[in-house]
Amino acid sequence: MQIPFLPFLNSTNLKTTSEQLNKTDFFRIGCNNWPEQFPYTPSVLCTLAHNGSTLFVKFRVEEATTKAQVCEDNGKVWTDSCVELFISVDDSGYYNFEFSCIGKTLLGFRKERPQAVYASAELLNTIPRYSSLGKENFEEKQIPHPWELTVGIPISALFKHHLTTWQGLEARINLYKCGDQLSQPHYLSWRPIDTPKPDFHTPRYFTKVRF
Repeated sequence: MQIPFLPFLNSTNLKTTSEQLNKTDFFRIGCNNWPEQFPYTPSVLCTLAHNGSTLFVKFRVEEATTKAQVCEDNGKVWTDSCVELFISVDDSGYYNFEFSCIGKTLLGFRKERPQAVYASAELLNTIPRYSSLGKENFEEKQIPHPWELTVGIPISALFKHHLTTWQGLEARINLYKCGDQLSQPHYLSWRPIDTPKPDFHTPRYFTKVRF
């Protein structure tokens, strides 16, 4: 998969960038790998593009109920309505970018799941986020329309590497949607995962992309 280079995208005006991303091709995050355990499958679309210095990811989600109770970055965002991008640029490990529907962000790097090193608050502050739901927390509720989240990931967010641009980078990724503590918990992936129970920390199922 080729991630398009769009030099006009601007990380300082993410609302405008979000609108510009509507003109790109969206793909579906729709693999329900554990349907017997978790049959509910919300509708999730995503698109990616970069301007060299920043990777922009936009999610569009339509789900039965939505929740945003996590109040801080590096919190348990997967318990809320959550979308995720996992990426590996070499064999040293992988990054897990996890975002609640209002943009609370968790970022870790690890070789294996228990061995996480988490990004600093200063680094997380360099990741802009724009949510159609705003920034305020709310309890689980029905939202009568899809919600959208756009994030900008600077190349410096890959904090265990010394990279200067997304341009020309080859990597392996998977994308996800989950909501562990919603009334209808669910676990969706872009590319299939073959494990007995939900587990997104499976880099062997990442797919090659080129920026």
